[in-house]
Amino acid sequence: MHRPFAHDESDHDEFGRHEPAPPVRPHPAPAAGGWTEPPEPSRVDPRVLGALLARHGWQRRGGAPGRYARWTPPGPGGAGTSLLVPESRAFPDCEDLVAEALVALSRSASPAAREVLVGLAVPSDEIHWSRDVRTGPADTSTWPEEEQLRSAARLMLLAGALAARGRAGYYGARHRGPAAASLENVLVGPATGGQRLTAFVPVLTGRPLAVRLHQALCAAREAVDYQRATGGMDAFDGAVEAGVSHELTEAIVAMVRGTEGARVAVEWAPGAGVPEGCAARAEPVEFSPGDLPALREAGARYLRDEPSVPVRVTGAVVRMRRAAPHEDGTVRIRVIAGADVPHVRMTLDEESYRIAGHAHLVGLPIRVQGRLESRGGFRRLTGASGVVPVQVDEAERDRLMKSLQENLDFFEEACSTD
Repeated sequence: MHRPFAHDESDHDEFGRHEPAPPVRPHPAPAAGGWTEPPEPSRVDPRVLGALLARHGWQRRGGAPGRYARWTPPGPGGAGTSLLVPESRAFPDCEDLVAEALVALSRSASPAAREVLVGLAVPSDEIHWSRDVRTGPADTSTWPEEEQLRSAARLMLLAGALAARGRAGYYGARHRGPAAASLENVLVGPATGGQRLTAFVPVLTGRPLAVRLHQALCAAREAVDYQRATGGMDAFDGAVEAGVSHELTEAIVAMVRGTEGARVAVEWAPGAGVPEGCAARAEPVEFSPGDLPALREAGARYLRDEPSVPVRVTGAVVRMRRAAPHEDGTVRIRVIAGADVPHVRMTLDEESYRIAGHAHLVGLPIRVQGRLESRGGFRRLTGASGVVPVQVDEAERDRLMKSLQENLDFFEEACSTD
């Protein structure tokens, strides 16, 4: 079964407490010809079909060079099944032969057949993870091992999606929502024995992610080699430009921990060509347990050294709290503009706190300037000043007023000056 990666069910605030994740946008019903059904034979390039069969372990068993090839499934059980695939559309009855091959693939129990069909239905760059772990009888795995593989793979894809949106040594909450949303259309196969997993990243929407992740992994490998050879961490500084980050080092550590080694390989969609600046056949990037100390040190360094960011944020007040009237208070806003995070907390003096409360009471967001602190994931604004209400369109104001009515008692108490 191939399924989309889901959003994380929760996030954490700067104090380590769980915050509910925003509602996940429901998936629309798959359109005809989508990944849930085999593609139309007329839309399948036989050269792409042949390339996918070879990629997923099918064996070429003769045929007429330049005209057609006969393919059998990987493994000892494939001798009784074969596909006749033309070399090009110029072959007579090409569409009929492709249709027969697609039917045979859809009826096959081989995982390799399903992977070929997915690659045809949704032209995708494929990311393969493999880990050296002990397995049980018949290549079975324990539940934690399979969950670890899936979780680490998702962390790695998320790190790639973050890097595709901008470079940073540590992202925290920045860009996380859009990056997670970009994984919605990524399809993932079964985690075989807790050892192997394949993700299909659609070329149309996800190629920048696949390219950036591959480049970042290569840069991380080179930086680790440099650190292990010289003891210096300088290479990790330059690796940020290639997409290496605290989030990526954590993902690699999660993938390798408890194994004898792990590999990540990227294979480009055969029908889409090779991305500019990338090798046609990229070698797998390998990491071993001996690399973990360097990766952990780099991750801690990225976390420690990422600077705070000066911002001017516009947002809607969603929470207010102070110990007593006429004192400073804490305000939480939902960011509308000015920062790449969903929510920000800040401490305001008495006058600014009053302005924020009154702005919310009349259905207006506020604008405030300060510095987003990297500590805690860029969720806290320090040095907050210049708090002013901001005019918005009627639709947004109505939405803010509805939110106020749902929490009226809370805000009356929070804004009270008695």
